[in-house]
Amino acid sequence: MSYTALARRYRSADFDEVVGQEPIARTLKAAIDAERVAHAYLFCGTRGVGKTSMARIFAKALAGGSDEADAAIMRGEDTDVIEIDGASNNRVEEARELIANAAYRPMRGRDKVYIIDEVHMLSTAAFNALLKTMEEPPEHVKFILCTTEAHKVPATIQSRCQRFDFKNISTTDIAGHLTEVIKHEKIKADPELVFAIARQGNGSMRDALSLLDRVMATGEKTLTLALLEDLLGLPDRELVGRLIDTLADGDPAEALKASGALLGKGISGEQMLHSMLERLRDLMVLSACGESTDLVELSEDARSAEFERSKRFDPSGLTHMIAVCESVQRALKSSPAPRALLDACVVRLAMTEKIADVAAFVASGGGSAAGAGKSFAKKA
Repeated sequence: MSYTALARRYRSADFDEVVGQEPIARTLKAAIDAERVAHAYLFCGTRGVGKTSMARIFAKALAGGSDEADAAIMRGEDTDVIEIDGASNNRVEEARELIANAAYRPMRGRDKVYIIDEVHMLSTAAFNALLKTMEEPPEHVKFILCTTEAHKVPATIQSRCQRFDFKNISTTDIAGHLTEVIKHEKIKADPELVFAIARQGNGSMRDALSLLDRVMATGEKTLTLALLEDLLGLPDRELVGRLIDTLADGDPAEALKASGALLGKGISGEQMLHSMLERLRDLMVLSACGESTDLVELSEDARSAEFERSKRFDPSGLTHMIAVCESVQRALKSSPAPRALLDACVVRLAMTEKIADVAAFVASGGGSAAGAGKSFAKKA
């Protein structure tokens, strides 16, 4: 039996199952209930946020009816819900064929729905051919246009559509859905792994599910964060935490040992700094806003541990450290001696408190250091 990818098996099948785009789902459902369905819609958003799934769900509500027809619509194989890939059907001849077929009434029900994916890929001539039909479509025809690049869709087309902008799905929402998938698949997974996959999805549910598929393909009985780090070549989270602790201690020697251990795992300096930036940002927000803030998306255990770590720093010191890491990360790309630059960055971060004290002392004119020695990093 052929395997069906998680991203296809766990695709939303009705408005109530939609994750992360609930306001749009409610609006479309209300439009159907109130019989205020427009003749054309434009769904905009980055990849994997649910545009095509929502289009199919909406089309099913308009043109479905039987279980067989609904299943065919969700597979993209129905005769009354025609899906067209704008990237491979972008010529004017194909647009004219679509227009000609639109004149025929649906085989069942009252609506024939055209879903045009990646509509921005249509040629100018194809858009012009489509324009007249979209302006005065047959009563039984509905258009749902999907695009990842709305700015490439002509204004004349956009003005004839009801536009919905799909937002990136939050890490928390993705993690919640992944948890349900994992339960349904009857496997075990560490909460930290789930949140790490959700973060790697960068707002795309499809990307996150595809990554979970890759991790599950390893065949391990329990899915762990270390497994994901090995699979993707990500910096070891525990080692990054150890490095940050040495910075809080103000110990350059131990900091260099910790960074060396990270680099010894085969990651690049840029990867290490990227991971540092993410962790320092979380510490800064936790330090400034408290443990319960929803601006940091971590599992319960990780949140508690990071909050305790954040107590060793001041928000101002963390802001400085973030600026240093970001500056060095950009400089590494063109540096003839990237390792030297990286090591200097680590030492500077570990000496942040001493550098701050000297700068404050000089700024005060060399007078009393009372009040000038405010630490950027608190001693452990």
